[in-house]
Amino acid sequence: MGRKPWHTARHLPPGGPLNRDLTELLEEWPFQPGQINVRLIQGNDGEPRIQVRLDLGLLQMFVDGRPDGQRPHGFDSLLEYHEARIDELSAGAELAAQGQDEEDEDETPESLRILTPDECRLLREEAVQYYHRYIALLVLEDYEGVARDTSRNLRVFDLLSEHAATEEDRRSMEQNRPYVMMMRARALASMALRDDEPKAAVHAIEEGIEALRQYYIDNDALEAFEQSGEVAMLREMRDALVPKLPLSQKAELRQRLEAAIAAENYELAAILRDELRLIGGDPSPPAKS
Repeated sequence: MGRKPWHTARHLPPGGPLNRDLTELLEEWPFQPGQINVRLIQGNDGEPRIQVRLDLGLLQMFVDGRPDGQRPHGFDSLLEYHEARIDELSAGAELAAQGQDEEDEDETPESLRILTPDECRLLREEAVQYYHRYIALLVLEDYEGVARDTSRNLRVFDLLSEHAATEEDRRSMEQNRPYVMMMRARALASMALRDDEPKAAVHAIEEGIEALRQYYIDNDALEAFEQSGEVAMLREMRDALVPKLPLSQKAELRQRLEAAIAAENYELAAILRDELRLIGGDPSPPAKS
């Protein structure tokens, strides 16, 4: 039996009901090189749609739910479907494991590594849809939508890393995690700035930087943290915000630095010292009396 072709093609007769030439539509909205061409339109059903103009066509997405509007297996997305499956299996596994050795309780049981290569591939393809949408939403300055979709894709990465059947699939999306973490922090900071809360924006960026630092520590790659383009971008955004902070922020940063040192959270303490230097404060802790 031959392999199923990876592509499909249809040849439509001229003038047929499905033979729609898009030339006029594309000419009405010319592609602009060097920028992301995005607009929000109203669909025929009265609901909003996101459109992205590409050099060779047009991409259209729903604003909410799965970008292509599908509901696989009756769920909002494949992610929700597989999360529900695994939650149900996990409940059964917990009952079966009661009273057993808990030495490896932090490890995912082999019985829950159930995602086949095909299922993982479909989850990755679905994540690409959400990637296209959150980039478009960023251009539209819908920061809540960006935070929602980036948080959602991070859940996909977690699902694959914990429940894929093969090691290759478990690691398949990890190279994208720092970028998505950065985009999420950027969106949260932008939401705060829109609300005229620069202090909250800096806090969101600090949390994003600290999350990235911890990610690299967990992967035994702390040297890569300092070389990370995502970290550099967040630091640049933070540096641009520091002049907008009120003077009282210096005192608060010093208090947070003292608390971080007392808790032996030296990674956070290093970040707070940098913050104090940037706003002209003394980064050294006060002398003990």
